[in-house]
Amino acid sequence: MRSLEEQGLRRTLRPPAGIDLSSNDYLGLAQHPRIKAAMAAAVEREGAGSTGSRLLRGERDSFAALERRFAQFKGTERALYFSSGYLANIAVMTTFAEAGDVIMSDAHNHASLIDGMRLSPAQRHVFPHNDVDAVRRVLDGSGRAAGGPSAFGPGRVCFVVVESLFSMDGDEAPIGNYAELCAQSGAHLIVDEAHAVGLYGSRGSGLIEKHGVAEQVFLSVSTAGKALGVAGAFVTGPAWAIEYLIQRARPFIFSTAPPPALASAIDTSLSLIEREPERRERVRELAASLRRRLSAAGVPIGTGASHIVPVLIGDNDTAVAVADMLQRDGFDVRAIRPPTVPPGTARLRVSVNANLTSELMEQFAVSLTTALSRVGVRA
Repeated sequence: MRSLEEQGLRRTLRPPAGIDLSSNDYLGLAQHPRIKAAMAAAVEREGAGSTGSRLLRGERDSFAALERRFAQFKGTERALYFSSGYLANIAVMTTFAEAGDVIMSDAHNHASLIDGMRLSPAQRHVFPHNDVDAVRRVLDGSGRAAGGPSAFGPGRVCFVVVESLFSMDGDEAPIGNYAELCAQSGAHLIVDEAHAVGLYGSRGSGLIEKHGVAEQVFLSVSTAGKALGVAGAFVTGPAWAIEYLIQRARPFIFSTAPPPALASAIDTSLSLIEREPERRERVRELAASLRRRLSAAGVPIGTGASHIVPVLIGDNDTAVAVADMLQRDGFDVRAIRPPTVPPGTARLRVSVNANLTSELMEQFAVSLTTALSRVGVRA
């Protein structure tokens, strides 16, 4: 504990307070009255808990109906609902890749993908962030030739695993390039859409939809606890792969099913996303405006263009000090430190949501630049 203190890495549990600029409730749906009403009615109808795993007594018609709807939403054959995105990613990474296979993972992938890769018996290869050429070189040397046998050896498979929108940098993966490379080599592309679902594409289903690569993606994971405002996550893909997860994925088989009421809440959330595209347009406009304002002021932000705006500070204690100043000004912003981000890259992770206003964004920008100047960070 003393070592964590000395390195500026000790965390504290702090409930929400002030204007939300740190949560993943990007569309502002977590407090939507229709979603809350749907969930409350479902509790009255189905009870508070599922009472068991879905293969025992935890299955409900509402889960199956929601999975059919979510598969249509993502443009895939089937979907499977998990109680968290972490479990969904662990399930995907440990169920399909076998001994002798290869998992290629972006260096900035989320911890759940990293942990799943570590638990898998497959060989691991971490490539530099968003480096298409690095992936190409590995696939050229080790992937399957188009239409031919795998260069890994008989029966060996390569999986390329990326986030479509990276949670700490706010930048997009070049998934179109990866989809093309995987199609040429016979590798399988797995995409985590946690921070993109609800926000991109004409239906709001994510960056896979926006880039038109659904047919080239093997599996995708989409959380319901971020932009959708509820909880849990879906794995979507071909029918055979979803059935295989039901039969073989330990995080699914041995976990108690989520509370049934969540299905009704998520179903309502999907309806709102379909009927109110202006929510995601508002998030884009607010984020673009904030990025322009901070860039003009010389604030060191990341290179992305999304609703996740990293303010790069570097030193752990300095990042905490700036976050504390902003919180005293009424803005709930949190410092992000290692191991969530690489050493020396501590930052504020500013996340824009649809409940904010242009006036609040301007006030925040002033507060941020003032706080940075007080601690000697150039802005």
